Amino acid sequence: MGRVNTEGLKAKRATPGVRQSQRIRRKQHFAALVLARGGSKGIPLKNIKILAGTPLLGWVLRAALDSEQFDSVWVSTDHDDIEAVARKFGAQVHRRSAQVSKDTTSSLDTILEFLESHKEVHVVGHLQCTSPCLHPRHLKDVVKMFKEEQYDSVFSVVRHHHFRWKEVSKGELTQPLNLNPAKRPRRQDWRGELCENGSFYFATTKLISTNCLQGGKITYYEMESEYSVDIDVDIDWPIAEQRVKRYGYYGKIAEIKLLVCNLDEQLVEVLSSNKRNADVLGFSTLQLLKNRSVSVEFLPNTNTSKDGSKKQPSKGELMEIAQSKLSTVESLVNKLDITWKNVACFGNTEYDLECLKRAEVRGAPRDAAPPVLEVANYICTQNGAMKSWEEFVEHVLLLLEKLDNKSP
Repeated sequence: MGRVNTEGLKAKRATPGVRQSQRIRRKQHFAALVLARGGSKGIPLKNIKILAGTPLLGWVLRAALDSEQFDSVWVSTDHDDIEAVARKFGAQVHRRSAQVSKDTTSSLDTILEFLESHKEVHVVGHLQCTSPCLHPRHLKDVVKMFKEEQYDSVFSVVRHHHFRWKEVSKGELTQPLNLNPAKRPRRQDWRGELCENGSFYFATTKLISTNCLQGGKITYYEMESEYSVDIDVDIDWPIAEQRVKRYGYYGKIAEIKLLVCNLDEQLVEVLSSNKRNADVLGFSTLQLLKNRSVSVEFLPNTNTSKDGSKKQPSKGELMEIAQSKLSTVESLVNKLDITWKNVACFGNTEYDLECLKRAEVRGAPRDAAPPVLEVANYICTQNGAMKSWEEFVEHVLLLLEKLDNKSP
């Protein structure tokens, strides 16, 4: 759990005046604000690049919304695709101007522009899109600090144990900055140093109006090192994904009891082949699901004619097929005496949309139909149902493991 700077903050019985001040602070408008410009130079559209099945922006928005601490959650952007992702996750969108969308624009300038249009806001929680391991509990702690201790600004830090040395030119002698080499401490004997981790910066609008994000009555919030992942630094995406899979916030997880999958031609071929090929292609993981009492059902693909040839269904036929699949899954849900909250669905065509819209966990291959990608909350790294199927099964197993550990 994060640590709060409590030095000098002994609990005292509040006077009537203090209690009245706290009631006033609780009525203030807290806004979460994520800055997500479309012109990332290092990784194109990095803010919505898929990280562990979820757009990078989605991780921090999920934590902000599930914390239930904000009166509004916003994304400031200049890009249509980023706006679409923000709205998909439930955030409101502020379309920033070209003047604050330049490479040289500071975060402070962008926040000031946002506040010009949102006079109702009293406290801004500037959440960094590039910190995907932020959890709701971190945000709950900070908002509580603001409401109870009347801070003007709170920012996140992480503890590092790095011995620092003075940078010098060639030929000059360096000097230690934070240690005595003659008495070099062991790591366990040294508390280290607190460094900003860039995860969030909270400040009152009154302070921000003075062109400052950190000042006034100020303190820090210490986050554990495992949650201090910064994609601006961790540019090796696969390594970042592994960190996020372990420490990222996956939302309010429900017990998955039913997994349904669209049975396209590739999967039909695999299931019809010998067991050895099926195991190689990932179907051995189905046994792991069965061990968890998860029912697995494959829904037949119905976009073929009676002679086996492909056909392009009309709009009416498409709706009929989708409704037929929906009825099939609803029958399974009733038979198992569960709800759609307990269903994971994997699909890649518009036939699967009605089922995907209702399922709690919604997976799709990277090359699925655009309407499917719009509703999916887990997008696989692979194209094609056959290659991405195992990845989605592993994702469901990961969710179940986190539920066991009570670690969202």
